[in-house]
Amino acid sequence: MEDSLNNNSTAEANNPSHYTTITLGIIIGLTGIFLRFTGESSMISIISNVLWVVGSVICLRAVLKILK
Repeated sequence: MEDSLNNNSTAEANNPSHYTTITLGIIIGLTGIFLRFTGESSMISIISNVLWVVGSVICLRAVLKILK
């Protein structure tokens, strides 16, 4: 019984959707970081910070789902 529980947990952790979500979060976060270097506008700075935080939150949630 315990082996089947561990096997199901491993299969859930290896679900490709988790890694797709992490990749999407990384792309969003990197877009925010690259926007920081495009100009000195305060609006661009706000947008880049928001994108960076959103990308980080998406990645952290995906990692926590894998660990769960």
